Amino acid sequence: MPNTATETPAGDGVPQAASRRRRWWWSRWPDLAVRLAVVWSVFYGAAALYWTLGGDGYPFERVHEDRSSGSILEPSRAEAVAPVLAVFCALGVVAGLLMLKRIGTGRGRTVLLGYGWAAGISLALLIPDYSLLGLLAFSPVLIVFAFTGVPGPQDLGDILYWHRGNLMIVFVGGLLWVAATLAYQRRTSGRCVHCGRAPHGSGRRTDPVRLRVWGRRAVWLAVLSTLPYDITRIAWYFDVPLGITDAFLKEMRDTPNMLEVGLALGVVSTLGSLLTHGLVAGWGEVWPRWVWWKKRRTIHPATAVVPAGLVAVVLIPGGLMAVRGFEAASWGITGPAILWVVWGAALGAATYLYYLRRRGVCRSCEQG
Repeated sequence: MPNTATETPAGDGVPQAASRRRRWWWSRWPDLAVRLAVVWSVFYGAAALYWTLGGDGYPFERVHEDRSSGSILEPSRAEAVAPVLAVFCALGVVAGLLMLKRIGTGRGRTVLLGYGWAAGISLALLIPDYSLLGLLAFSPVLIVFAFTGVPGPQDLGDILYWHRGNLMIVFVGGLLWVAATLAYQRRTSGRCVHCGRAPHGSGRRTDPVRLRVWGRRAVWLAVLSTLPYDITRIAWYFDVPLGITDAFLKEMRDTPNMLEVGLALGVVSTLGSLLTHGLVAGWGEVWPRWVWWKKRRTIHPATAVVPAGLVAVVLIPGGLMAVRGFEAASWGITGPAILWVVWGAALGAATYLYYLRRRGVCRSCEQG
C-alpha cells in the first residue's frame, strides 16, 4: 500500500519525468548542500578580502539611520571585521572540502562539526536582524510594489538596500552550512544521510502518540509567546498606550499609516499562531473542505514543514535584536518581540515533531 504522505498516487496528473527529476534532486541534496556551502564561502570570503584591502561596499559600516541594520556587526570598521570574515570563510572552504571527501574521525570530526554548526548558527541566527522577518511578512505587498511602485517619495531601493541585502546573503549562507553539517554528521555517524534514522534505532522516540503530545505542548508555547506582541499593537491602534508613553503614541498617530502597519503586523502574527495549530490538528494532514480544489487529499509534509520551518528560523534573529535594543521605559516597543526567540524555538520544535510524525518510508534506507 503506497505511503500517501510521501508518494504521488497514480493518475494525480504529475508527469513521471518531473517526479523523477524531483527525486534526483532530493537524492543529491547532501552533496549539493556541502558544495554550495563551499561556493558561498569562496565568494563571500573573496568579498571580505576585497573589503580588507580597502574596497568599497563594506556592509557593516556606519551609515545613515534610514539605511542601517540591526546586525550585531553594525556599526564596525572594515579593517577590524573584514579580515576576520575572510579567515572565517577560508576555514569554511577547507572544512567543506574535507566534508565532501568524508574525512574526519575522532577529534577531526568534532572540529569539522564544531565549525559547521558554529558557522550555520552564527550566519543564520546571530548576525541577521529583524529584516528577514519583515520582508517575509510584507512579501505580498513588496511584490505589488515591484509593479506599481512604492506609494510616496520612497522606492524599492529604500526598502531593499545593500545592508539588508547583505544580511539575506549571510542568512542563506547559514542555511547552507546547517544543511551541509547535518549531512556530514549523519554520514559519519552511520545514520541514513537522508532521513537521519539509525540502522537499528528504537521506535520509542518516534512513536506517533508521544510526538503528537509533545507537538501540542510546543504549539501552545508558540501561540502564547505571540500574545504580548499582538495585544500591544492592537491596543495602540485603539489609542491605548500599552507599554509606551503618551508622547510616543501621539508620534505614531501623527505618522501616516504607522498605527495601521502595527495593526496589520498584529493581525498577521495572530493568523500565524492560528495556522500553527495545523501542526497537530487533522486539517494539517488532510486538506479541509474549504480548500475545494484539494479537499480530502493528503497534505504533503513539505507543504507545512518548509514555510513553518522558515518562519521559525527568521523569528529568532528578530527576537535577539529586540533583546539588544530593550528599554524598560518603553517596554511595549521591543519587549514583546523578545518572545520571538521563544516563538521561533517552539515553532521549530513543533515543525520537527510534525515532520517526524508524518515522514514515510525512506527511499534510501527503506526504513519507516
